[in-house]
Amino acid sequence: MTQSRHRRAGMVRSHTATGGDLTPARQGLDAATLLLADAGQPVTGLAAQPRRVMELCLPGVLSVSEVAAHLHLPGPVVRVIVSRLLDSGHLSARAPFVPTASSPHSAEVLRKVLVALEKL
Repeated sequence: MTQSRHRRAGMVRSHTATGGDLTPARQGLDAATLLLADAGQPVTGLAAQPRRVMELCLPGVLSVSEVAAHLHLPGPVVRVIVSRLLDSGHLSARAPFVPTASSPHSAEVLRKVLVALEKL
């Protein structure tokens, strides 16, 4: 079988998408990190994959894993791309909201969820 028969249409190699860099500069990124694009930052001059990340994040907030799913790229590759965009100021990152047991509204929220589920 020829090499071209093994390739998927539109497949981008990891080293191509990251420009050869395989290690993200930021270690705090995980799959649940929320990304917000800065609409004031120009996307001209960005490579194809970083530009696509910006286009995905401009309408709203997406997690790293959601961006990876939309781009059909592995999470570690997206983390490298996102890391560069964070360093350049194109993106900002936020930790996801995780409710805790000590949260004053958690019991109330859980009751509302239970009532809504019972209505189904």
